[in-house]
Amino acid sequence: MIWVCITRRPFEVRTKRPMKRRAYLIMYCLLPVLILGLTSPEGVRGETFVDALGRRVVLNRAPRRIVSLAPSVTELLYYLGLGNRVVGVTTFSDYPPDAARKPKVGSYVHLNVERILELEPDLAVGTKDGNEPSSVALLEQAGIPVYIVNPRHVEDVADTLFSIARLCGVAQKGKRLARSLGDRIEKVRAQVRGLPKPLVFVQINLKPIISVSRNTIHNDVIRLAGGINVMADARITYPTVSVEQVLARRPDVIIISSMERGGRFEKARREWMRWKSIPAVRNNRVYLVDSDILDRASPRIIKGLETVAQLLHPELGKKELELNGGKTSEGTPYSP
Repeated sequence: MIWVCITRRPFEVRTKRPMKRRAYLIMYCLLPVLILGLTSPEGVRGETFVDALGRRVVLNRAPRRIVSLAPSVTELLYYLGLGNRVVGVTTFSDYPPDAARKPKVGSYVHLNVERILELEPDLAVGTKDGNEPSSVALLEQAGIPVYIVNPRHVEDVADTLFSIARLCGVAQKGKRLARSLGDRIEKVRAQVRGLPKPLVFVQINLKPIISVSRNTIHNDVIRLAGGINVMADARITYPTVSVEQVLARRPDVIIISSMERGGRFEKARREWMRWKSIPAVRNNRVYLVDSDILDRASPRIIKGLETVAQLLHPELGKKELELNGGKTSEGTPYSP
């Protein structure tokens, strides 16, 4: 935007003006420029960002209409207080509650590109695992900048939060919030240091029984919480597992994390309780944990870490690993 201030017409005879009046006139002309400078987001203007795939993403201004291409990304945006800029989300973007009311653009695996274009976003933020490269390519061909994130470990969540904050012109806020998440991770690490490491079996699907290998964020949660994933050596990322395999590995703790709720969720726990030869069953250490705090690489994964650490090490007590609720700097309730 260009502001022009004309102080006199061509060929007008110039007369002397008091200096005070001239100063006021200059300030009046510059006022819109000053206001624009004060209200502009940090950085961003004409800046180039490099995403998790090494792609260069150029933004001419801070994005105001953002489409989130994954539930975890939606949570990161809201945690930064940017919910008012989010104009579209994927099907399972249900947290915080306001996100569930946003227009839907398909699932993060099967994006509705046409619907995304209808929303006229100036930025889409997606994930390496989940979003189809062909859909991302179509968005870019339509002129929509797409920034891809890829948090593979718990610590990566804080880094991803900061990268999105920079992208959206709220770098200082992002730095502060990322540091807070990092401090909570370090607190857990310090609390479990030197404690015995229980063997842990994680079940993320009810039927068939599916677990997780070392190349997952679940495994990272178990490691940081002071445990050992009994399926870490599986050849595939999410192995299908038989009851016999679990019996052979004799886990001290079983954690069931599934998107399924209600009776079936509790039924899975009851089915394990029949196998008394498993130490976890014998000692009544079969737990149900909300999948949202274990499956999503969002700020709530830190709450998942704190929860799992307490389940693995009950001797620490609730006071030692107090779960942190919080608010975004915008005052929107959020409990990461």
